[in-house]
Amino acid sequence: MLMQGCIMSPEAKPAALLVLNAGSSSLKFAVFAVTGGGLTQRYDGQMEGIGAAPRFTLRDAAGAKLAERSFAEAEAPKGHEGALGIILEALTPLLHGASIRAIGHRVVHGGRDLSAPVLITDAIMARFRALVPLAPLHQPHNLAGIEAAARHFPGVAQIACFDTAFHRTQSHAAAAFALPPRFYDQGILRYGFHGLSYEYIARRLAAEDGTLGRARLIVAHLGNGASLCAIAGGQSRATTMGFTALDGVPMGTRSGQLDPGVVLHMLDSLQMKSKDITHLLYHDSGLKGMSGVSQDVRAIEAAGTEAAEAALDHFAFRVRREIGALAASIGGIDALVFTAGIGENAHGVRARICAGLGFLGINLDPEANAANRPEIGRAGGPVRVLIRHTDEEAMIAEHALELISAA
Repeated sequence: MLMQGCIMSPEAKPAALLVLNAGSSSLKFAVFAVTGGGLTQRYDGQMEGIGAAPRFTLRDAAGAKLAERSFAEAEAPKGHEGALGIILEALTPLLHGASIRAIGHRVVHGGRDLSAPVLITDAIMARFRALVPLAPLHQPHNLAGIEAAARHFPGVAQIACFDTAFHRTQSHAAAAFALPPRFYDQGILRYGFHGLSYEYIARRLAAEDGTLGRARLIVAHLGNGASLCAIAGGQSRATTMGFTALDGVPMGTRSGQLDPGVVLHMLDSLQMKSKDITHLLYHDSGLKGMSGVSQDVRAIEAAGTEAAEAALDHFAFRVRREIGALAASIGGIDALVFTAGIGENAHGVRARICAGLGFLGINLDPEANAANRPEIGRAGGPVRVLIRHTDEEAMIAEHALELISAA
């Protein structure tokens, strides 16, 4: 049984906030102390390889490893609840008696109506479960993290933050498909994802420089999951992912945008089953499928084969094309921001993407790009090109604190 709308009173602000970001085989976490009405990150880490060969890592705020452990099959924790038990066992002596008073969760899909963080109740969980068909590879694992936390922390406020929420500011023209209106009314529309990452970047840039808070931004969240978002005045105006997290640019193992006729052809002419098509498009496509090597850009670049080069060229072409389209959607571009694993670290991929974007005013400084500096555009250029680290867990913690403080 989850809490039924109970939030701590302002006089009982949490001593610490725990953030959980549950994936299919991983559980990322972060612990934040509430200090002077603000947040200070203390620890973070993850349990990865859940269900196979789990590995636990715990770091302090400076990134120093405090614990690292691999588990043999016989001693492996069972599911997300077992993983959370290992995490809490390691965290407890570090908290020095401070209690976890609220837990923030990443939930991939909030649907059309859940457009802001919410306190999780049994009724809210029922709504989350109804959205599982829209994010079948993500939503069940998010819910598993919530259920595990509820058992470990009965009565503690749990707060859901949605990857889809940031995009609810988009116009009907941007969100709709060219289908009869009844389908939109049934919830078939472009939801967009990676919203917590985009919101974090937008907030941080606005805090750095007020002009960036008002600027026309294109943010490229490029990792194993990849998408781009056009942001104007701090709000999402268009994004590349659509009804599911399969749409848009190619990803590590996902195909990205695909002519629907290809799926019909696979079903009718190739006699493929829907479950086999699903596996193909989600797990055996994208950079991994095209390169025949891996979804890891480092491995693809090292391979140097014709197929590997073709995969990188295609990825860069599709991202570059979306940058142009997104710039058109907001009437121009003032800054291009790269974030997430590939965006923050793969200078060769960034160079491929930006090649040929001079007509938009995007020109890289090769030395700054190779060094992964925060600003990688040529000095004095009309469009700033930036690298910024994203932090979904920090964004979730901020939302959790805001919600509790408002009670």
